[in-house]
Amino acid sequence: MPGRTQPPSPAPNPEPSATPAPPVIGLILAGGLGTRMGAPALGAAAKPMVLLGGRPLAAHVAERLRPQVARLYVAGNDAEALAPLGLPVLPDAFPGRPGPLAGVLAGLDRVAAEAPEGLLLTAPADTPFLPGDLTARLAAGLPAGGGPACAASFGRRHPVIALWPVAARDRLRLLLEAGERRVGFVIELLGGAAIAWNPAGNDPFYNVNSPQELEIAQSRLAARS
Repeated sequence: MPGRTQPPSPAPNPEPSATPAPPVIGLILAGGLGTRMGAPALGAAAKPMVLLGGRPLAAHVAERLRPQVARLYVAGNDAEALAPLGLPVLPDAFPGRPGPLAGVLAGLDRVAAEAPEGLLLTAPADTPFLPGDLTARLAAGLPAGGGPACAASFGRRHPVIALWPVAARDRLRLLLEAGERRVGFVIELLGGAAIAWNPAGNDPFYNVNSPQELEIAQSRLAARS
């Protein structure tokens, strides 16, 4: 009698796939007045467009952020002045120039519309030396409770350089409506965390607020080339 055909062995269960990382949308905060810089005296319509090494400050920020995000926007109320950056401009979510939190909220509204499970990475337009691991390290340090994670260096927090979950959007709106404008305090209220960088050399979060600081940034840029 011919042997009985054995049924095929069951296929092994596939390994569970890793949960995909949520998409990150980047936002350059460029809505400040920048009065200390005196942009018109430097030949620029606004502080983000002041030239550093022949390119606008905000263009350096865009270059640092673009490889770390899925899409990149700029927050500001002067779309014409920011047009040379070639980025979509998001106006403040609140009137009267209430500060960077209005830009953050506008960015979170955009993330909620485009990628509800996504994250918002924010950085000001005057930080041209941002680290290449900014998104990765902030994402790794996000608190479990849904609060944001901001950068820190040399014992100092940088609240506007932060990764914001969409879950923070509604509470941020309520805080803005209540008149709160302090970014660092809002991050604390939202249960946020500070992630420290300890570079051996220059601060990657150096920000350029004045012509004197622009000269320092120019020297740093020249030393890297």
